[in-house]
Parts: sequence; C-alpha cells; structure tokens
Amino acid sequence: MRIFAISNQKGGVGKTTTTVNLAASLSNKKKKVLLIDLDPQGNATSGSGIKKSMTAGSIYEVLIGQNTLKNIIVTSKESFFDVATANQSLAGAEIELVDIPDREYILKKQIESLNKQYDFILIDCPPALNLLTVNALVAANSVLIPMQCEYFALEGLSDLVNTIKKVKNHLNTEIEIEGLLRTLFDKRNTLAQQVSEQLSAHFGSKVYETIIPRNVRLAEAPSYGKPVLFYDKSSKGAIAYLALADEILGKYNNEK
Repeated sequence: MRIFAISNQKGGVGKTTTTVNLAASLSNKKKKVLLIDLDPQGNATSGSGIKKSMTAGSIYEVLIGQNTLKNIIVTSKESFFDVATANQSLAGAEIELVDIPDREYILKKQIESLNKQYDFILIDCPPALNLLTVNALVAANSVLIPMQCEYFALEGLSDLVNTIKKVKNHLNTEIEIEGLLRTLFDKRNTLAQQVSEQLSAHFGSKVYETIIPRNVRLAEAPSYGKPVLFYDKSSKGAIAYLALADEILGKYNNEK
C-alpha cells in the first residue's frame, strides 16, 4: 500500500485537481484507491461526485476521536474510488487537535486500522503547512508536490522541502519526496520553460516526465462533480493524468 500526501502550501497549483484525477486514473488501471480529503474547502469531495451535505460523517469527526476512518468512507459512484470526505467543519479541527495527545499521529493510526485494503491512498492536503498537513505527512510514505512553473513557485517549494525534512527528523523517518509534478503548464511561456529546466537540474529524476497542461476540460470537470476522465476522456488533461498513473505504476512495478 502506497500513501501519498499531495501537498503544496501555495494555493491554485492544481493540488486538488491532481488528487482527484490521479485517483480516477489509478482506479481506471484496476487499482483500489482511497482519497482522503484533508482540505476544509472539501473540493476533492465534491470533485469526486460526492455531495458534502449528504455524507453521514467526515474526516473531521475522525481526527477529533468521534468516529473511525473505516466508518466514514464512501464510494464515489461517479468515479469508482473510495473517499473519506471533508467539509467546512474541518476548519475547526486545528484548534481542537492542540490538546489531544499524539495529535500528529491520529491519521496514521486510522490508516493502519484499514489493514492494507487499498493499493493507493491519496491525501489532499490544505494549502497551508498546518497540523492537518503534518498529520498527512506523518501518515504518508511520500509527498507528491504539484507546482506551477512560475517565479514564486521555487520559493514556496523550499519551505515545503524544509517542512518535509523536519517531519522526517522528528515524526516520520520514512517520508520522502515522491515526485514533483509540473501543472497548469503552458509550453509557449518562456518563464515556464526556464523554471521547468531549473526544477529538472535541481531535483533530477524526482521530476515526473509527465507534464499536466493548462486545459479547459480539466478546469470544467469539477463543476460537474467528475474527474476529467469521466467528463472528457479524450481531453489533453485526461490523457496527461492517465500517463502520470502509468508513470507511477511503472516505478513501483520496477521496484518489485
């Protein structure tokens, strides 16, 4: 079972888009996938075709000890993968977690109780380096970092890398950077090309070969409550996320 925290404290980089569409693409490849929505906005929940108001429980109750992860998981009929949902109540969890012992390990313990019934667990982190994100980083094997190739991206990336190092030193010795994913990419943009080259020079094989283009269909799909694969499977966005799933599966098949 591979557990990815999908994280970048900078908003608007395609983090939730990546979580939802990678979940759908891995599921399409016959893998059993759980998406855990840890963002109070709950966009990964609605983007997977689940109405936030219709769920019996959410990840908020799990984190504050009122429910179990096993109990709140629902299967998305739109997307064919499982989801641990989030809603606005999660915004209050940060304050309530402060007084709970071993608060950084709550999500990890809940995932362990699932007894490895999934091939992949993808955790959509909030756009902040807070206690929710730390829970994800402690629970995960590795971090997938979606990022736009723009001027301020590298600055934010160094903050995230430092946080991952701190978590590795103090809370989760196994955590690694899974890979850096270039998102919302416009190949006609000279700056994007330059930042992309800098990333490759600095991180080498950690940068995925797959690049996610800026794509209208990808942007439209969430408003229909669907991953792009089930909205327009012939779109460049759908093809790119299927390629990313193949690239990830290829890596782990080679390691076996």
